[in-house]
Amino acid sequence: MTAEIISVGTELLLGNILNTNAQYLSRELADLGITVQRESTIGDNHDRLADFVNEAKQRCDLLVFTGGLGPTADDLTKETVAACFGDTLAFDEAEWEKITGFFARSHRETAPNNRKQAMVPTVGHKIVNHHGTAPGAWFEQDGHCAVLMPGVPHEMKAMWEESVRPLLLARQNCTLHSITLRVLGGESDLEYRVKDLLENANPTAAIYCKTGECEIRITARASTPEEGEKMCRDYATKFYDLLGDAVYDEDVAGLEETLVHTLKQQGLSLSTAESCTGGMIAQRITSVSGASEVFGYGFVTYWAEAKTRLVGVQPEVIERYNVVSAPVAAQMALGAAQASGSDIAVSVTGLAGPGGGDAVRPVGTVYLGAARGGTVYVQKLFVSRPDRALVRARAAQAALTLALRLAQGKVPAHTKPLAAAQQQDEAALAALNEAFLAE
Repeated sequence: MTAEIISVGTELLLGNILNTNAQYLSRELADLGITVQRESTIGDNHDRLADFVNEAKQRCDLLVFTGGLGPTADDLTKETVAACFGDTLAFDEAEWEKITGFFARSHRETAPNNRKQAMVPTVGHKIVNHHGTAPGAWFEQDGHCAVLMPGVPHEMKAMWEESVRPLLLARQNCTLHSITLRVLGGESDLEYRVKDLLENANPTAAIYCKTGECEIRITARASTPEEGEKMCRDYATKFYDLLGDAVYDEDVAGLEETLVHTLKQQGLSLSTAESCTGGMIAQRITSVSGASEVFGYGFVTYWAEAKTRLVGVQPEVIERYNVVSAPVAAQMALGAAQASGSDIAVSVTGLAGPGGGDAVRPVGTVYLGAARGGTVYVQKLFVSRPDRALVRARAAQAALTLALRLAQGKVPAHTKPLAAAQQQDEAALAALNEAFLAE
């Protein structure tokens, strides 16, 4: 089955609203094995929308609409699509009672134009909206289908989960099973390594890029859930064979979730010392339920003075090597571990920009430290695009990666070690600094 996603609303064309619906639906349709051929945004204009619908019907099997189901005169999606699919609309008393009840519970009067929302297909069928006043609709003609959902994201997602997804799944006459692998690394390198596995018909596999990592979504069509799960598991093994421990987990919300779970399993605690990330690492960790069992201290040491007073960085080290340097990152991590009593500590100091860089330390230069036991592992990160948000996000992701590797009992890749006993050794700090500057 092929599909097009059509987002309706002049406010989308004006850039007043971020269209998250299309992103969500693209992934959901892919999970169902439905190929999305196009994503389009159309303004609230009957003629232009009608022309588009008539053309799209000839290109694909399924049209998925969001928006334009409200009570105002410019909400035209339902009327326009009904006409294009040879259907008509009729007043639905049950929907009207639901709408009036909704407003009554909110101590508001129902406006007469809300009656428009109670109009439903006569040949197709309505899709109940349990979370708002605008019912969805299903139209079908000559093997082509159209599903209409509200533009409000939480209403749309609920309608998709409760009604539309089961409907489409039933039409597929099969069961679907998916596994999402979370993989550290960039999209281009990853895709090159696994490109042959992305061309399989069943199970299918697709890569989705995120900051500092990727998702690989494996989806199998099968006659039973058990068969689908086995097919996905067998195919996932092929990715593990190629990628090794770059695959850090499955079906988790993010790296922070895996880190917290690993710390719990190992009986370890974690602390952070952040400069340019300003608490982003701690925020990500504490977004995971149960993080309090493993995370108790997060130091935001934005000023040089804060680095000295809170986590024990020596002022002379800052003066000699610069606040953005490997020796400072090392002392920050070791100091955070000592101040908090944690088993593991990570640190970040860098130049997020847009200003402040120089020839030795351009904007995007970040140093990270990760301490466990008697050793701190230091890493240099450089983000070539001088985008403040991106630098901070990449730095936070790198710090969480370092913490995860230490929690797993592994030496983090692309790091240089410094023994805790050497953190005040002038020769050792100088050697560490020079090793990174020479890169």
